[in-house]
Amino acid sequence: MLRFFYVIAGNLYRAWMIPKMGYYAKHPEKYSESFRYEYDRHAIRLMNHTGRIHTKAYGVQNLPEEGGYVMFANHQGKYDALGIMLTHDNPCSVVMDDARSHTPLVKQFIDMVDGKRLKLDDLRQGARIIREVTNEVMQGRKFIIFPSGGYGHRNGNYVDPFKPGSFKSAMKAKAPIVPVALVDSWKVFDLWSLRKVWTQVYYLKPIRYEEYKGMKSVEVAQMVYDRICAAIQEAERGNPDLAVEK
Repeated sequence: MLRFFYVIAGNLYRAWMIPKMGYYAKHPEKYSESFRYEYDRHAIRLMNHTGRIHTKAYGVQNLPEEGGYVMFANHQGKYDALGIMLTHDNPCSVVMDDARSHTPLVKQFIDMVDGKRLKLDDLRQGARIIREVTNEVMQGRKFIIFPSGGYGHRNGNYVDPFKPGSFKSAMKAKAPIVPVALVDSWKVFDLWSLRKVWTQVYYLKPIRYEEYKGMKSVEVAQMVYDRICAAIQEAERGNPDLAVEK
């Protein structure tokens, strides 16, 4: 957490950006989705510069060129969604735990991209979020979902099991599923160090509806899990090109 507090302290003089982001989020009629998304990315770049954080993406060419899709990624820590957004040029949103989404700056980040807040203990609200994501993906929006539902600070690239229910929105929308493998993202805020840190984002080949048509959510979850685990293994061996082929 040392880097987390260092980044906050190093950007206190930019605190005026927080209410500005809140204003942008409240007035989507004035500020387009692209504008708000780019402002979020601007804030991420400032944070990364202060915290000596570097992120490299592989497999960007795998991302579908048109239409909506859902990216499913392994979850390692607080930096995960930021690393994906930083390397994903087209506007995308995120589904996250409601309990973690109301702290200053996090709230503004989520509101700027019209993120979805999921109450893990409220089944009815969860069903509504699934419907909302389904409808918006069908309209062309892109989302980030962490199907493990959380993360454990185990200082490594271990992949927690995926919850099959997380995949229902993409399956109902008959949309491409894009597995995303995050490597060393945990190092950003878990290492007790201020040395430069490098993280990696691997965009794997999309799984089209035709490929998972007729499969159960349990099967889809396992397929995505296996591909992400295989990609991480290749990445740790130093084979980024092979990783994005998984």
